[in-house]
Order: sequence, then C-alpha cells, then structure tokens
Amino acid sequence: MNRTGQLQADVVIIGAGSAGMSAYKAARRFTDSILVIEGAAYGTTCARVGCMPSKLLIAAADAAHHARHVGRFGIATGPVRIDGQAVMARVRAERDRFVGFVVEDVENWPEAHRLRGNARFVAPGALLLDDGTRVLGKRIVIATGSRAVWPQSWNALGDRLIVNDDVFDWQDLPQSVAVFGNGVIGLELAQALHRLGVRIKLFGRGGKVGPLTDPAIIDAARAAYSGEYRFASDAEVMSVVREGDCVAVTERINGREVCERFDYLLAATGRRPNLDRLDLDKAGIALDARGTPIGWDRFTARIADSNLFLAGDAAPDAPLLHEASDAGRIAGENAARFPFVAPRHRRAALGVVFADPQLAMVGASHAQLLKGGDAFVTGTVDFTGQGRARVGGRNIGRLNIYADPETGRFLGAEMIGPAAEHLAHLLAWAVEAERTVQQMLDSPFYHPVIEEGVRTALRAARDAMSAQSLAHTPCLDCRTAA
Repeated sequence: MNRTGQLQADVVIIGAGSAGMSAYKAARRFTDSILVIEGAAYGTTCARVGCMPSKLLIAAADAAHHARHVGRFGIATGPVRIDGQAVMARVRAERDRFVGFVVEDVENWPEAHRLRGNARFVAPGALLLDDGTRVLGKRIVIATGSRAVWPQSWNALGDRLIVNDDVFDWQDLPQSVAVFGNGVIGLELAQALHRLGVRIKLFGRGGKVGPLTDPAIIDAARAAYSGEYRFASDAEVMSVVREGDCVAVTERINGREVCERFDYLLAATGRRPNLDRLDLDKAGIALDARGTPIGWDRFTARIADSNLFLAGDAAPDAPLLHEASDAGRIAGENAARFPFVAPRHRRAALGVVFADPQLAMVGASHAQLLKGGDAFVTGTVDFTGQGRARVGGRNIGRLNIYADPETGRFLGAEMIGPAAEHLAHLLAWAVEAERTVQQMLDSPFYHPVIEEGVRTALRAARDAMSAQSLAHTPCLDCRTAA
C-alpha cells in the first residue's frame, strides 16, 4: 500500500501467520479499519517450515520403512533405494503448494490493509516500522510467532548448524546429521532422516520423550524409538565443535569419551516467542523477567486490562496450529469489539507427535493431575497383544487413561501407539463432552479395530474405580456398630 509518514487503524495486527490471519478474519467482521504488519515472507510456520513439510518428509520415510519390512507378511522384496534428490524435490514442491494457498489468501486482502515491515513500540498504542512509518492502533494484536533457539556457542559451527527451516530447502539428503533436542521436532525429523538412510543420532536431555509426562508412557516410547535408531534421551555431551566441513560431537558413554562426526547439527532445542524485538517495555504493560507480558488471559487473549492482545506462538500457549487459530480468532474479535471483551471457549487439549509409533496427549496430562493434587485412577492397555494392531504388525505401544474415581469422569490420556492421531481425537471429543468412563464404554466399538484398545483401557479404569470404591465401603459390622 502507499504510505504516508503516519498511519492509523482501529485494529493493528503484528504478524500474518496462523494467529494473525485468524485475527484479521475475525476483526474484519466488525470493522474495516485494520492494518496487518508483516516483516517476513507470507506463509505460516505450519505451511512453510512446520506441520506440512515435516509430514511430507515423514511420508517418504514411512514409505521406505514399510517397503523394507513387508517380508514379515510373506511378501518378497529387493533392497530399497532412496533417491534423496527426488525425495526433497517432492517435499519442496508440495510445501510450496501449501504456502501458495496461504500467500494467495493474504494477497487477496485489500492492499490498504497490508503493511510490509518490522514493527516496534515507541509508546502505548504507537508503533514504528523500520522504514520510519509510524502506525497508531486503537487496539493492537501481537501475533509475531516464534523462532528456533540454540546455545550461543553453536554459532561457531557456521553453515554446519541448521534448524528445521533449513531441512526443507535441501536439494538432496546429507550423509549424516546430529539431531539435538528430544522434543516434537527432534523426534519427528530424527526418525524420518534415519528411515531415509541418513546416519543420525538423537541427543536429548533429562530422559524426556517429546511432551510426555507419564513415566510408564515415557518408558514405552523410549524403548520403541531407541530400538529403531540411536536415541540418547539423556546424553552427556562434552563438546560440540566444527572440524572442517564436519561437526564433531564428543559424548561420555559409560565413562568413556566417544567422538563422532556428522555433516550437520540440527538444532531442535526449543523455540522462543518473537517478543524481544518489539520493545514491549514502551507499550505501557508490565513484563516479567523474561520480557513476557504479565496478565495474559488465554480465554480473551487480552493482556491484563490493556488494549493489547496476544495470540499464537508468541503467547504462553500450546504452539499448535489449531490453538493459534483459535487464539487469533478470539484476539481479533475482542480487539475489534473493544471495550467489550468476552471470554471464549478453548477446546480440550490435544497434541500429536507424528513419529512412529505416534505419541498423543489429550485433556489433563499425568503431570497436571499430580500437580493439581486431585485423586485419579489409571486404566491401561498394552498394544503388544491388541488384535488389530498385531494383524497390521503395528503392535507397539501403550495407552494410559485417567479418570476421576468419584464421578467417573474421563480426565485425559497419554499414549504411544498405532493410529494415536485418531485415538486422540476420539478421546479429545470425550473430554470436550465431559463424558464418564461408563458412558464411553456404552458407545459403539466395532471389531476388529485399533479403538478396541481404548475400550480395554476404559475397562481397566472402571475396574480400578470399582476396586477403590469397595476399599472405602465400610463392612456390615462397622455400619452396625456406627
């Protein structure tokens, strides 16, 4: 759009990612006085470097993996050959297709609503772009996303240090990659690269496996993944240095220092919200020691009692597309209707990791239940002997469900296993509907399906509740004496 020295709007949105786009669409239902500021390329994290390209790489990896293992079904096969250039060409082409849809969507917005540039606060309600344009917003939505972070010392690795963004621009697959970080990104990419013939090792810390918090599920996941590829969930790394065109990683293993060299180090060691470049201290809001706004409400997206709203990965919320879209919608609507601000429904917690077997978490996690101090029972199923899982050769994993022993209400679940992405949706809907274990058992279960494993876990939870109830029932003599 053509600029003057100063622009103003009822609603100013910083960032045109998933949350920003959702905020724009919601706000536009109530006002046409909107400006969206974006300093980088259009295209959400999900489409450009997150959900979609990673699933494209995983799809290729899974195809190779299944081709190597058809022998167990009595099907003869020859060696599987990976054409790295062809794999990455499809990843890039399909990625660009998804990004194209997002870019087209944004570019169809009125030009007067779009601003290119990086913004920072210079006063409450006032922003300055890097070209000197001043932007005044009666209400401002911050949807600036997040970025990868890593130890500063790794910068010495130069172009041997990469993040997930870089992977999806590869022209070919490398020979070897050291993957650091046992979170979602590390788990997914390490396994995918391994299955595509890349020599990898996944270096983790603290023994964790993705977002899991239930010790039994963590143990099952660790066993499943380390049984396929080299996964040190609590690696004792002594040094990481560049040697020529390689990265040398020295690790202490069983008291010995072992050095291994890789083509790249893939940093999947976490992400931080893009708030530090906004000069939020000048926005008239209180910040904590990390520079994060104090008083953010995830049900209104509002920051304390200000006219600022925060949504997406920039907020202290789950970094998931559906959560970002929900939060953006809430932020955009409340910003447009301000000073009327209404809390909105947030969906039941649902998270999936697309490793194989998949991980999933639904509703309240094991750690959250322990922290809350509320009583709960656990029902479990081991997929090793589950009928449909065994038929398909996918009989690995475990599901734990949690229920309130007093009300029988289903509270949440953690799992690793076959079709976890689908089981998780089934369970998330049950959390959303506040169903009890018995109501869930009264629902239909076909045979033979993976979902029968859910029924097994529900039955175990019901039995645990019954046993606990009997244990607290006084005997007849005791009641008579009373």
